[in-house]
Amino acid sequence: MEDLLKVGIISSTHGIRGEVKVFPTTDDPQRFKKLDRVLLDNGKEKRELKIQSVKFFKQFVIVKFAEINDINDVEQYKGSSLFVTRKQAVKLDKDEYFIADLIGISVIAQKEQLKGILKDVIETGANDVYVIALSDGRELLLPAIKECVLSVDIEKGEMQIRLLDGLLE
Repeated sequence: MEDLLKVGIISSTHGIRGEVKVFPTTDDPQRFKKLDRVLLDNGKEKRELKIQSVKFFKQFVIVKFAEINDINDVEQYKGSSLFVTRKQAVKLDKDEYFIADLIGISVIAQKEQLKGILKDVIETGANDVYVIALSDGRELLLPAIKECVLSVDIEKGEMQIRLLDGLLE
């Protein structure tokens, strides 16, 4: 399991006092109000930043970090990811999982004898869609609904599925 969970990506600067526009990668952008710190990763360095203030604008979260007070200082972080630790993560309901925990687990279709690896999750309006790389080289797009996903065991790294008619054709 991943120790760090991505909650957003810095898309651009906002104003001249060091604020940034963050595209949230979390289901609940309001959670930024409850965060006091995030870990910024720009690919070269990881840096813990204290959140000073949070505002919302359209689909973005406007964040001001206590350590950054100038547009020139924050410009270098455009495109950087923001992470929280698992301890800071929101509590999940039953049958909810972090995408980071699902990526890479084994997928097994009981009756069809298909096996694969979950390689991506596409978030749509109605329900997520799991992208599964099958062992025979094909790719399966599986809706993340109870009729298809029979069980998920994150500890074992395994998902049991049922294929509905027409999903492999």
